[in-house]
Amino acid sequence: MRHRILIVDDIHSALMEGFHQLNIDFDYRPDITRADVLNQLASYTGLVVRSKIQIDREILDAGSSLLFVARAGAGMDNIDLVATKEKGIRCINAPEGNRDAVAEMAMGLLLDLCRNIGKSDAEIRSGKWDREGNRGYELSELCIGIIGFGNTGSQFAKRLMSFDSNVIYFDKNPNIIPTYGAEPALFEQVLKQADVLSFHVPLEGGNEHLIDKQLLESLAKPIFLLNTARGGIMKTQDVLWGLEQGIILGVGLDVLENEKIAQLNTEEKDRFERLKAHPKVRFTPHVAGWTFSSYKKIAEVLLSKISAMLSEDEI
Repeated sequence: MRHRILIVDDIHSALMEGFHQLNIDFDYRPDITRADVLNQLASYTGLVVRSKIQIDREILDAGSSLLFVARAGAGMDNIDLVATKEKGIRCINAPEGNRDAVAEMAMGLLLDLCRNIGKSDAEIRSGKWDREGNRGYELSELCIGIIGFGNTGSQFAKRLMSFDSNVIYFDKNPNIIPTYGAEPALFEQVLKQADVLSFHVPLEGGNEHLIDKQLLESLAKPIFLLNTARGGIMKTQDVLWGLEQGIILGVGLDVLENEKIAQLNTEEKDRFERLKAHPKVRFTPHVAGWTFSSYKKIAEVLLSKISAMLSEDEI
C-alpha cells in the first residue's frame, strides 16, 4: 500500500528528510487551515499534528482513509481518542523526545522555589539585600513525591539522584518498574509524606482538576507544588486557596488552566492576576519540553515509530 502523510504543524526537518529517504509520500503544510484539512484529508493515510488543530470527530470523519494520527509531543489531549479507537485509527506520540527537557525544567523550577533564586534576583535589582529572608531548603533534606512515573516523571527522579533526595512516586500503572532510586507508594502515602509534589500525568484518564481543594486538604504538611504537565489537571482557584492558606509553600507552573491569556473571561482574569501577584508563584510559558534538542528528537522519535508501524502493516 502506498501511504501519503499530511503534516499540519511546524516540525523539525529530520522528519521530512527521513520520509524522503524511506520513499514515503508526504505534504508539509504547517500553515494549512482547519477548513483545508477538512476538505483535503480524505486522500491521506496519515496525519502528523502538534497542537494547532483539534483532532476531533469532525476531522476524523473527514479522514476516511486515515490509518494513524501522530502527535509531535507527549500529550494527546487535542486528539479525540475515543473516536480514533472506534475508527481503528492508531495514535502515536513522542514523549521520549522531550522527556529530558521537561525533567530539567522541573528541576529548575524546584531549585528556584527552594533557594529563592528568582525572588532574590528581583529583590537585589530593586535595591534590597535580604539574606535571612532568602534562607532556603536543601533537596537532600526533602521528600520528593512524583505523581506519574512515565517518561518525564522517571527522568525527573533520575536528576534528583544527584541531589540525594528521598524520592517516592505513584503511578496508575502497577507494572511500572522502580528506577533511579525512587520508591513506589500509594497515592495517599505520597500525599502524606512528600515535601514536594511534582505532577507528570496526561490530562486524559480522569486527571482533569486532579489538583484541587480536596487533594490539598489531604496533605499532611505544607508542600512545594510543580506542574510541568497540563494546566487542566489543576483547579486554579484551589491552588490560590492553597497558597493563601499556607498549604502550598511555593508553586512552579509551566502550564496554566487556560493558556489563551488574551481570551480569559472576567473570573479567569481575576485568578490569573492573583497568581501573577503572588510572590511564591513562578511561571514559564509552556516551554518545559521546548528546547532546540527536543525539537529535533521529537521528529526523530516520530520518524522511527511511523516507519516501524508502516513496516508492520506491509508484512
